[in-house]
Amino acid sequence: MARIKLDLHPIFNRGGSIDTALHRVMDEAERKRIPLVEIIPGKGSGQLKKRVLRFLQSKDMKGRYHRVEKDKDNHGRIFVHFRF
Repeated sequence: MARIKLDLHPIFNRGGSIDTALHRVMDEAERKRIPLVEIIPGKGSGQLKKRVLRFLQSKDMKGRYHRVEKDKDNHGRIFVHFRF
């Protein structure tokens, strides 16, 4: 299955860059009709993961994807599934 991977480790401490990267990856998945986006906020304190989940639950994002899956084997990874 085709997927796009976004690793947030390199930009974890730059707030605006995180939102920009998340918007970019969601737009790319829709544009290219890629059914899976893998977002890696890392394990750390969990704050970045919470921020990503809040972003995905926002009113303007929620209708764009099918579902969000937290990786049960790796809590530092989130999958966003699209249905095309």
